[in-house]
Amino acid sequence: MENFFGKMPQQFHYQKDTRVISSSLLDNASKPFYSRFGSFQRKDAQCQEFVKRVIMSHLFKIIMISIVSVNAFFVVLWTDYNTRYNLFTLCEVSELIFVSIYSSEFCMKLYVDPINYWKDGYNLLDIIIIIIIFIPYSLRKFKGKHYPYLNIADGIQSLRILKLITYSRGIRTLITAVGQTAYTVASVIILLFVLMFIFAILGFCLFGVPDRGDPNNWGNLAVAFFTLFSLATVDGWTDLQEQLDNRDLALSRAFTIIFILLASFVFLSMFVGVMIIHTEDSIKKFERELMAERHVTLMEEKQVIVKRQQEEVSRLMQTQKKGDYKSFSELVENFKKTLRHTDPMVLDDFGTSLHFIDVYLSTLDNQDTTICKLQELYCEIAHVLSLMLEDLPQKKQSQSSEKATEQ
Repeated sequence: MENFFGKMPQQFHYQKDTRVISSSLLDNASKPFYSRFGSFQRKDAQCQEFVKRVIMSHLFKIIMISIVSVNAFFVVLWTDYNTRYNLFTLCEVSELIFVSIYSSEFCMKLYVDPINYWKDGYNLLDIIIIIIIFIPYSLRKFKGKHYPYLNIADGIQSLRILKLITYSRGIRTLITAVGQTAYTVASVIILLFVLMFIFAILGFCLFGVPDRGDPNNWGNLAVAFFTLFSLATVDGWTDLQEQLDNRDLALSRAFTIIFILLASFVFLSMFVGVMIIHTEDSIKKFERELMAERHVTLMEEKQVIVKRQQEEVSRLMQTQKKGDYKSFSELVENFKKTLRHTDPMVLDDFGTSLHFIDVYLSTLDNQDTTICKLQELYCEIAHVLSLMLEDLPQKKQSQSSEKATEQ
């Protein structure tokens, strides 16, 4: 197992290098096309920018998620024949509305970026879903309502709910994790198949004898594979073992225990472990992307605030040169009036930085030291004053005695 996990990064890097080579070949093949149409200037740039803002807005995403959810609800109602009969007109009208909305969404996205639209895999998924939506209409139009495979075309309409993937970043992160584990999972499945092949041949030879064996579960290789799959999933393995025990087949219990240990506790656990590792990596990457986006947003807000304040300072300085303000303090007071209470105080990268915390703690230490020294100084001053008060009566007595001797 250690050798297998040790080779996993190499296999993953090999797959990654393969994708990089294929993508570079695709880019080289598409360079003439982009060089020809890349310099094309659109005359509807303002309209394009407006449609792009609409598509990228948070409200548009919420609306599309709600529409897909409502469409899924109508698909659920459509599965009940009585409901479909009673609400036939509503279902037909809603179907036309949903198809129109999906088609309009496709046209809007294609209008915004007709070239880069085809590079996104989720956009291609939307196109496949639109094609699936129009398949039943085409079959009813050209093949008639009694076409035998029309039920399959109606059944795959449930794939419409996959449009939620386009608007859910969390689901896209999980799909990315599953895609990254494809090569490793394929290796685990191949190893499990080899193990099942070995035990299927062994089980056929031990328990597939027609006279005193169990031909229903081990009679041929296909049935043996199905039986081993039940043992691997630990689903009904006690019934299978009971049938072998009733025929007094030797080594049956050892055979079952060894296969369950290898298939269920080793290979399936390995499969789950690989999925968990790649899922955690994708989630961490997703969190880093969110932090980066948040940092970019904060920097943009900073730049906007600083630019506006610089413009205000420049304007006030120009007015001071003209002599509109009598003193600098009046200029500062006027600048304070330009500050907005709605401006966010962006202190994320300053107040939580290690450098700031270090400086702040050292400042507190210096403040404590200064306070201790002041307290010591106050104590010394109090002591000196007390001594002065004690010496004061003695000085008065000495002065009075000197006056008496002089007289």
